[in-house]
Amino acid sequence: MYKTKISLKKYTMLLALVFIMILFQMLIIWQNKGSLFAPSNITNLISQNSYVVILATGMLMCILTGGNIDLSVGSIVALVGAIAGTLIVNMKANIYLSIAICLLAGTLLGAWQAFWIAYMRIPPFIVTLAGMLTFRGLALILLNGLTISPFPADYTRYFNSYLAFGGALNFSLAIGAVVCAILVVTQLYARRNKVKKGYTVEPLALLAVKLLLICAVTIYVSWLLGRDKGIPIILVLLAVVVLAYNYYTSNTVPGRYLYAMGGNEKAARLSGVDTNRTLFFAYTNMGFLAAIAALVCVARFNSAAPSAGTNYEMDAIASCYIGGASAFGGVGTVGGSVIGAVFMGVLNNGMSILGIDANWQRTVKGLVLLAAVIFDVMSKKRKQA
Repeated sequence: MYKTKISLKKYTMLLALVFIMILFQMLIIWQNKGSLFAPSNITNLISQNSYVVILATGMLMCILTGGNIDLSVGSIVALVGAIAGTLIVNMKANIYLSIAICLLAGTLLGAWQAFWIAYMRIPPFIVTLAGMLTFRGLALILLNGLTISPFPADYTRYFNSYLAFGGALNFSLAIGAVVCAILVVTQLYARRNKVKKGYTVEPLALLAVKLLLICAVTIYVSWLLGRDKGIPIILVLLAVVVLAYNYYTSNTVPGRYLYAMGGNEKAARLSGVDTNRTLFFAYTNMGFLAAIAALVCVARFNSAAPSAGTNYEMDAIASCYIGGASAFGGVGTVGGSVIGAVFMGVLNNGMSILGIDANWQRTVKGLVLLAAVIFDVMSKKRKQA
């Protein structure tokens, strides 16, 4: 029988996200500072946290391999951004060629670190710490300590424009309805397949309530976006990244190798899993996604700055742990990391609207991260007891 306790544990972070959003909305209204759910603020929330979602997705792959992290992603964002600024703004190079070079550069930077981690077995903490210093230094050298701007509109429109065919509101609601229909069909189809194979599934009534709530939130967000400028292009990019990596980790054999390696690396190797290749993929992929985040960031800020990407690695790591990834590896989902990223984004956005000092914001985020890791460690100990 499907246990109610399992359901509650599965949706703990989602419930926490709902609670924190309601709490901030009440505080913001109480202080007469607008609304967390204002259409323009929802658009800002998406664009401000797009890089966190992208980086958290890649960071999850690293964490799954055994609780490993990548401290260099912020510096890779800065270096790839510097390359983009040099090519697109200074050298007036072809935009598509420049994007391809930036993605290749990020992938090679990731592969450089992955080689030392996967095949030379140097601890990821040391390798990525060295990468953080090295790549930041190279970014400063390339930019000569200066900011490059502005980027041409032909480039920024790929990340900063909106979809609003036939009217922003109608188009947004139509897209929201299509997303809900696809979600309902795929969830019911997946449940039926699990029942056929004899797996334990959640009760149909519980699934119906869950889908009803998700669809209601989807339509509400679509309505809010429609009342502003429409669906941001960056939201489409995020959907592609999240769906692709969610499918990879959930439905492919190499994706399951990440979990197997994190659960017990020795057992995975004896079972035939090439753990070196799995580890190499995780860190190379992190470099590729950091390059995408860099392209998004330079378009959003319309500049390539030496300080770009500062503390981005902390946001990505915190999002994964808050979203349910285990500090020991082998546990975590892409969806959970997205929830963690949104949680961090709401914390940042809500405290900024309330005018809370930046130092207190860092303190609160640090305590939230600590609480998430303590919860994970205590849960692990209870299971072992």
